[in-house]
Amino acid sequence: MKVTVYHADECDPRKCTTAKLQRQGKIRVVNNMNMLPRRGLVLDPFSEKAVSPEDREIVEKSGIVGLDCSWNKIQKSSVMFKGKKYHRLLPFLVAANPTNYGKPCKLSTAEAIAATFYIVGLKDNAVEIMSQFKWGPTFLELNHELLEAYSNAKTSMEVVKIQNEFIGG
Repeated sequence: MKVTVYHADECDPRKCTTAKLQRQGKIRVVNNMNMLPRRGLVLDPFSEKAVSPEDREIVEKSGIVGLDCSWNKIQKSSVMFKGKKYHRLLPFLVAANPTNYGKPCKLSTAEAIAATFYIVGLKDNAVEIMSQFKWGPTFLELNHELLEAYSNAKTSMEVVKIQNEFIGG
């Protein structure tokens, strides 16, 4: 499981899922963007392409690159997303973390990483990430139908189609 997260030091350390995953040895955290892997799958909320099962090889070879920052400051932190090759947007999912429970698309970093693993077909990795949190299994249960549908899609376009059908778009 290769996961590197750029930590912007903008969140409450007591609630930070990145910090907990780092303590558990599940991810690598960096505070300098130059330390991010060059070929990882970048979770980019501004990307035009959704994560899909076709990204599995990238994740297996180079891992996942995430951003841990405040949702209120995401625009400022978006500078990290310039010039990267493999950028992907997560499709519609609902948060289960205590801070944003029930809010669509306001996932914690841990939820975003787990969702990526699940969608690309590495479901055991998703379960492992979420098992680190009391509320973690709830995220997988709450989004089970969507995660299964996304993970059965072939392409990013199919993932977006499934998302749009679900939200009525």
